[in-house]
Amino acid sequence: MRKLIKILLKDKIIFIAISVAIGISVLSLIRVPESPIKISCQDKIYHAIAYFMLAITWLLSFPVSREKNSAKYAIALGCVIYGIIIEVLQTTLTTYRTASFFDVVANTVGVFMALLIFNSIYKKINAI
Repeated sequence: MRKLIKILLKDKIIFIAISVAIGISVLSLIRVPESPIKISCQDKIYHAIAYFMLAITWLLSFPVSREKNSAKYAIALGCVIYGIIIEVLQTTLTTYRTASFFDVVANTVGVFMALLIFNSIYKKINAI
């Protein structure tokens, strides 16, 4: 099964990573209607999930990130900087969105969760 997934995603994961990045950009800059269900810190959970997906897809896009720590951390740092840029763009390009320090924190949490999971999965694979 793992071999089949590998074949299906070979050379396509970069397109998924780019799509996730574009999707985050669009959803961050358009006006989104409020959810009828109110959960405390709901938007922070969305931020963490979105940036988890962003980081994990970019980490999987570059095979070198499996062996080199510098590549992993560069990708993680790039995802965090991307989140900061999106927050700044929300304030400068839109009148209905504002930047939030806590959004940046949630983005960073999502990125580092992806990094932790990525590291633990590849540590176990290399141990086999």
